[in-house]
Order: sequence, then structure tokens, then C-alpha cells
Amino acid sequence: MSYAYVCLFCLSSAEMPLMILETSCSLIGWFFLYVLLCHLNSARDCEWNCRLVTLLHGILIVCVTAYIGFIAGPWPFTHPGTENTSLQILALVLSLGYFLFDMAWCVYFRTEGPVMLAHHTMSILGIVLALGLGESGIETCAVLFGSEITNPLLQARWFLKRVGRYESLAGDVVDLLFILLFASVRIGVGSRMLYCELTSLKPLFIVKVGGVAIYTLSWIFMIDIARFACKKTRAKYRRWKEQYKLDDANGHAVKVK
Repeated sequence: MSYAYVCLFCLSSAEMPLMILETSCSLIGWFFLYVLLCHLNSARDCEWNCRLVTLLHGILIVCVTAYIGFIAGPWPFTHPGTENTSLQILALVLSLGYFLFDMAWCVYFRTEGPVMLAHHTMSILGIVLALGLGESGIETCAVLFGSEITNPLLQARWFLKRVGRYESLAGDVVDLLFILLFASVRIGVGSRMLYCELTSLKPLFIVKVGGVAIYTLSWIFMIDIARFACKKTRAKYRRWKEQYKLDDANGHAVKVK
């Protein structure tokens, strides 16, 4: 184990300048995309344009990591802890730049709570660790895929609220798909991924600790989502019951007349 950390230190010392340069380019790219959207979409506020950047990042990373996991390989459930490929490094650097940008934006505008900031912090540390080690990129990409696959629905929910269309069938469909996708992928598939990570001898202990931390955070999100789902379901049921009573009363009044 001590030899592994010595290797990590040597690798980080040798490749740190390149990693900093690549991450800086990614960060600048996401920042300039945000500035461009603010210029082209000046009628909207800063958060609207930042969420557009978040949406684009989510779609891009889901596509890239899906290609990595399902086509390029290796399969993350059977080959955790393997050496990073150039495509994995590209996906990790793209996401690292984005998370640094979004973390700075959220802190500056104070739009997110401690749980979301903790998620961003863990994501940044996990990506830096995978890049520094030069391995475990495949399971890190798998985690990114699971984390970002629900992102477009989350942003769609926010946009529907801003345009006043959330209290409609579209809002209900988005919420239902988000809950089902989060529970099935981040909790269901995520549980299997964590089991494979912990039982494999290849990944380093620090990588396994990171996996447990991200998985625990997913459960914190899941508990909040379950509370929201129960609250919304009860509210929908009360409104339906009140409407049913109102319709029944109106129908009875018509019959009396």
C-alpha cells in the first residue's frame, strides 16, 4: 500500500503540469460557453444560462461515458482499477473543468445548499484522484454516467418551473421519470457498482473509500427525493379528492334543479 502511494506521488509530480493545463483549458471552455450564452440569451438571468451549461455538460458526458462503458470498454463491473485510457482521461478532464466552474458559480451566487456543494467537492476530488493515479478511470466514468443521466430531467424540472409549466402533465412526467431513473440507476446499479469495487482486489483503498462516500451521498439525495415524492403524491390526492367532491356537489345541484 505504501508503495502505491509513493507511485502516486511520483506520477502526480511528473504529470501534474499537464493535468493542470488540460483542466485549465476545460474550465476556460465551460466559462466561455457560459459567457457566450449570457451574451446570446441576455433576456434571461445568470442562473438560466448556467443551467443551460449544466444541461449541455450532462448530455455530453452521458454520451461520452456511455460510449466508454458500453462500446470502448473495459466493462466497469468486471475491470475496476484498470489503467486509464485516453478517452477516459478526456471525459474526466471535461467533467473536472465543468465541476470547478459550477462550484465557483454556486459559491459566488450562493444558489446551492451544503449537500450539493458536498456532491461537487466529492466529484472534483474523485476525478483528481483517478487522474493522479492513472487508474480507476473506468469506474469513475461509470459514476459520472450514473450521476449525470438524471441531470437533463432535473434541469427540465427547473426550466418548467421558471416558465410556469411545472404544474402540468409535463411536470408530473418529468418528476416521475427523474425519481424512477435516480432510484434504478444511482441506487440500484450504483449498489452493484459499489459491490464490485469493494470486492475487487485491484482498486486502491482510497478509491474504495471515495466510492462509499459518493454512494452515501446518493442515499442522502434519495431520502430527500422520497420525501418530495410522498409530499407531492399526498398533495395531488388531496386536490383530486377536493375536485371530486366539488364535481359531485355540482352534479347533485344540477339534478335538484
